[in-house]
Amino acid sequence: MPFELIGSETLLKGRAFTIRRDHLKTPDGRETKFDIIEHGGSVVIVPVDDEGNLLFVRQYRHAAGIDLLELPAGTLEENEDPALCAAREIREETGFAADEIQKIGDFYLAPGYSTEFMHVYLARGLRHDPLEADADEFLSLEKIPLAEAIHKAERGEIPDAKTLAAMLLARKYLEK
Repeated sequence: MPFELIGSETLLKGRAFTIRRDHLKTPDGRETKFDIIEHGGSVVIVPVDDEGNLLFVRQYRHAAGIDLLELPAGTLEENEDPALCAAREIREETGFAADEIQKIGDFYLAPGYSTEFMHVYLARGLRHDPLEADADEFLSLEKIPLAEAIHKAERGEIPDAKTLAAMLLARKYLEK
C-alpha cells in the first residue's frame, strides 16, 4: 500500500516558492504530515571557455551566511523552456552568451522536502554578451581550470550541492 494523500494546506506563498503541509496516511495506516517546498524548477549551467576553464560565480548566500563559489544557476519562470532559462541566466550571471547549450542531465535538489527539479546544461562557445543582473545579486566571476575545480570540490571548498552535482554530470564531457 503506498502513501495516501489525505489533504494539503498552503502555509506560505513566497516570491520564489510556496510551502505546503501535506497530511498523509502511511502504508501501515498511521497518519503523518510533511512540509513541502513547492518550487517551479531551475537550471544550473557549466560554462566552459575556449581555454578549458569553468566559469563560476561567487556570491553571498544569506541562509549559509557566507560567500559561496557556485556554477551559474537560476529559477525557471512559469512555463519557461529550461534551455532558454539557461541561455538567459548565463548572460545575467557571467556576462557571456553561449553558442552551444547542451543538456547533460537533471536531478531533484532536495527531494526530502522540495519539489525543485534542476536541469543541467553545458555551455560552450562563450562570447561577451551581458544582460543586466538581478537587482539582489552581487556576483564576482571566477575562471577555474577543470582539474583545479575538481580538486577544490574534493577538498570541500565548493560546498554547494547543485554545483557538485553539475560538475559530476559534466565530467565525462570535459575530461578527454
